[in-house]
Parts: sequence; C-alpha cells; structure tokens
Amino acid sequence: MIKVGVFGANGRVGQLIIEDLKNTQDISLSSVFVRNELNFSIDPSVLVSTDINSFLDACDIVIDFSLPEACESLLKATLKHPKPLVIGTTGLNKKQLELLKQASQIMPILYATNMSLGVALLNKLVYQASAALKGFDIEIVEMHHKHKKDAPSGTALTLGESAAKGRGLDLDKVRISARDGNIGERSEDEISVMALRGGDIVGRHTVGFYNDGEFIELNHTATSRNTFSKGAIRAGAWLANKKAGLYSISDCLEL
Repeated sequence: MIKVGVFGANGRVGQLIIEDLKNTQDISLSSVFVRNELNFSIDPSVLVSTDINSFLDACDIVIDFSLPEACESLLKATLKHPKPLVIGTTGLNKKQLELLKQASQIMPILYATNMSLGVALLNKLVYQASAALKGFDIEIVEMHHKHKKDAPSGTALTLGESAAKGRGLDLDKVRISARDGNIGERSEDEISVMALRGGDIVGRHTVGFYNDGEFIELNHTATSRNTFSKGAIRAGAWLANKKAGLYSISDCLEL
C-alpha cells in the first residue's frame, strides 16, 4: 500500500484528493500538512501535522496542490528529507522552478500544470499542429473561475510552450498576454496567451491556428476538478518507485 501525504489539503483540489483516495486501491491517505488547522473533518487514523518532518515521515509520496510560496517551502524541506513529489501547484516563478529542477536530481518529481489526460493529449496535438501549420497565427485563450490567482494559467503557458517548440521558438521572447491601444499589426512569430476570469468555470483552454481563409481551434474543457485530483493520484501511484528525475504527466500516461 502506497501511503500518500497531501500538501495543500485545505484547497479545493486537495480536499478532492483526500475524498478520492477513499475509493482507490493500493494507495491511501496517511498524512496531511497544514499551516494552522484543517478546516474539515478527517479520518482520525490520518496524521494531521504542522511539522513538515513529521508529515514527511508518515508518507511514501507527497501530492502538492498549494500556493507557490508553500510549494517552495516543501521543496526546501525535501532537499533534506527526499520523497517522491507530485506537484500540481501553478504560478511558480523562475527561482522556484530552478529549485524544483535541483530537487529532482535527488528524488523523483512529477510536475504538471494540469493533471488531466485530455490536456496531456492536447499539448501533443498543439505541438504537431504548430509544426505543421507554418504561417498560421497562434492565439491561446484560457477561462477560469474568479478565485484563481495566477494568470495566464499554468496550463495555458504550457500549451504556449508546446506551440513555441513546434516552431523552434522561445515562448518568453514571443509571448503576448495583453493588447491595448494602437499597438500595430500582429508580428509573424507572436504567440498570444490571454486569460479570462469569471464565475465558477473549472477550466477551459482554446488554442487557435488562424490563417487567411481558414482556421483550426483545439479545445479542452474541464467540467469537474476531480479530473485533476484523480489524475494526481494516478501520477502518484506511477511515480512511487521511479528513479530521481523530473517527469511530466505525459511520461505517466506514456503519450
């Protein structure tokens, strides 16, 4: 039985992971880390701790859906106390991403901005379409609920990276995430990644390839956050016995 520690348990996806673990085989919840206190009831056999080392001692793997600063503290702790990590936290800055890469040299880490099978396949399709449709303008639009803090979403940025790789471009050099005023014509290599926020939208991502006379749009819509929680649990079961390294959800799904 694989023992799971949930980091970020008070969050929406964290709570769903705890619920979904009740109905899985060969993998179960053993510990939960909280900064202050857990805001819902839990099986008394599960360790609820504010001490990171006690939390890590009680689990075989960690699934993290927290905030960037909290994820950074987890990575620093596991540098001294290595554990396989499934990280679904988005909005990580360059320093935090470098720390993640450093940690992956001594433990297996699966980092994904989206844990769904559909988005993993969408990234592959976006790469193929970008490479094949030379000259088509690429526009990415993502929609999320009004409570989401980072923008554009990590998933949208990952899709942008897939599109950029398909054309041998550096996304950081060609990405546009705002247009306002008399900005002139669209540049040839420009990749737009735009964000919309409102209501309770779980997540919708559209990648469009636009040319004179025709266009293609690839869409993914998440209708339930369980898509992410179940994907994270599946990733945790897959990662548990892997060697140190940085893995993606595509590795897990063998895409």
